[in-house]
Amino acid sequence: MRRNQVAIVGAAETTKLGVIPDMSQIQLHADAALNAMADCGLKPSDIDGVATAVETPQQIAHYLGITPTWVDGTSVGGCSFMLHVRHAAAAIEAGLCKTVLITHAESGKSMIGKLPRSVPADSLQGQFEAPYGIYGPPSQFPIPVLRFMKTHGITHEQIASVAVVQREWAAKNPRAMMKEPITVADVLNSRMIAYPFRLLQCCLVTDGGGALIMTSADRAKDFPNKPVYVLGTGESVETPMVSQMESFNSSRAFKVAGPTAFREAGITHSDVDHLMIYDAFAHLPLFGLGDLGFMPYEDTGPFIAEGNTRPGGKLPLNTNGGGLSYMHSGMYGMYALQESVRQMRGIAPAQVEGAKISVCHGVGGMFAASGTIIFTNEK
Repeated sequence: MRRNQVAIVGAAETTKLGVIPDMSQIQLHADAALNAMADCGLKPSDIDGVATAVETPQQIAHYLGITPTWVDGTSVGGCSFMLHVRHAAAAIEAGLCKTVLITHAESGKSMIGKLPRSVPADSLQGQFEAPYGIYGPPSQFPIPVLRFMKTHGITHEQIASVAVVQREWAAKNPRAMMKEPITVADVLNSRMIAYPFRLLQCCLVTDGGGALIMTSADRAKDFPNKPVYVLGTGESVETPMVSQMESFNSSRAFKVAGPTAFREAGITHSDVDHLMIYDAFAHLPLFGLGDLGFMPYEDTGPFIAEGNTRPGGKLPLNTNGGGLSYMHSGMYGMYALQESVRQMRGIAPAQVEGAKISVCHGVGGMFAASGTIIFTNEK
């Protein structure tokens, strides 16, 4: 796709984040969608493209009274919304639609109108992993993490520092769930969940949602807020079974999606002012920094532990507080995208001064999928 031909013109999260027991999951979708429409001065009848995950496009379109000419129900886990941005940009450039609404919401904590997650017995994971006792992401991610640590010399203290730095950013964000400062010792002394992950290295469980509205760059100038242009995009998938990754030392999906986006954007790592790497668990920023080519894998742990990604550091990372301290309703990618958009608009609570390029990188499942979006505020 050509650079800067499509822009984000509307962006918003649900009115409330955290614990929202008085709204069902589809109501959270609608709340986020209407907030995003209000952000750019549109109404449902102005939308002709719909993309979503968990809920289906037909449910969202019906609930909001939208008649779309293009829909995308891609659902590959938490990075689905990065893929939606990529697909919507292609659809808009191809003339399949003019104005796309991307929604996400989950009642992850309150479970109002949300079906519990399950692993079908006849699925690959149900047949070849579930019988051996896995239960949820905390029991699956340790498989590659321990090998990554061994191969690249990453320490427990370095992975714990990821949570510490995320909390520093969260302290600057009024909407963050967790703001109290923590130390590496606090992280390593928190309750063990599944070795090597302790409680403070695992994502929050919350309710909430977010929505984006996209249109062509030539129309974007007519909207009330500063457009955020799509500079580059990438996506890939690997395997639904974490035990069957090509290598536990890196993510193949990361190594396809990230470099693809960089090539499309025509930028180098030194051009990046702001970075979001999906952090459902504390190891993911280390994989992301290595797989996207920012530095050798063995340098990723020391880079974060030495303060390079904290406020005032050379590479601001996960500036909303991330899935570890901001919020995590189950599929976090939308909230990472929202923070990239805020940074490019210049309105983030912890604004990176002069930021012009933001890289937003997501994971789906346990390294099953990946999506990368590169934004800019310069046409």
